[in-house]
Amino acid sequence: MFVLPNLFTVSSIFCGFYAIVLTSGEPGPVQFYRAALAIFFGIFFDMADGRVARLTRTQSEFGVQLDSLADVITFGVAPAVVVHKWGLTHLGVLGLIAAFLYVSCGALRLARFNVLAAHAPGTKKYFIGLPIPLAAGVLVSLVMFHQTTFGQAVAREAHIFVLVLVLSYLMISNVRYRSFKDVKLSPKSLASLVAVLAIFGVLAARVQPTFAVLAFFCAYIGIGLVEEVVLFARRREALPIGPADTQGISTATSDALAASTDAPTDTSESTRKPDSRQ
Repeated sequence: MFVLPNLFTVSSIFCGFYAIVLTSGEPGPVQFYRAALAIFFGIFFDMADGRVARLTRTQSEFGVQLDSLADVITFGVAPAVVVHKWGLTHLGVLGLIAAFLYVSCGALRLARFNVLAAHAPGTKKYFIGLPIPLAAGVLVSLVMFHQTTFGQAVAREAHIFVLVLVLSYLMISNVRYRSFKDVKLSPKSLASLVAVLAIFGVLAARVQPTFAVLAFFCAYIGIGLVEEVVLFARRREALPIGPADTQGISTATSDALAASTDAPTDTSESTRKPDSRQ
């Protein structure tokens, strides 16, 4: 039984590896689309492995560590390689640096999550920093939308460069994003779900399904930024520094731990140990 959730995690690694292989050499529109789709399948496996572990009661520290390594590959390295080959190659060194920063910030985000989870285990209401699967989702959904709509080389690579930098920063920022793990089944939540599905259906029918996916990823990021400005900025200014700086944790992590006293913080995208993985 302990093998089952790890099979999902390894499948996620395969999706990332397959995406890298597809974009090696001189990829065309078909290869870019398939690589982006493979990463989306990786998101599915990443969501499933923790749930399978909880259902079968086979959570383990080994699974947690394996999942973090899988996230770096599937949602860090693979999207960076795909986006670099797709829209950053002609920028030369700048494009290479942007792709590398994305991978580095994703790894830092995962490391910070592990530290926060160790200090404050349990189910949380918010993520601290943009989760790396969602950052990858923005990039690969953009690739899929561009390839299905235009099917040609990127005309404005500077825009892709800026987008990669913004996503990299959001992953290591202290911006809080809702995990929705506290949402319970109720008439209000069902009505919200129906509304979201309806909007998705309209966008998919009127524009493209890939555009609908891209729009929802961007909306999630936008909602997190709005909530940070409107709801949390004043509270954070009023928080004391606290003793976290003396415990060998980086300043950014200390700030995040301080923020956790105001509102629940990070949680796993698909929790392998009790709600404490990236």
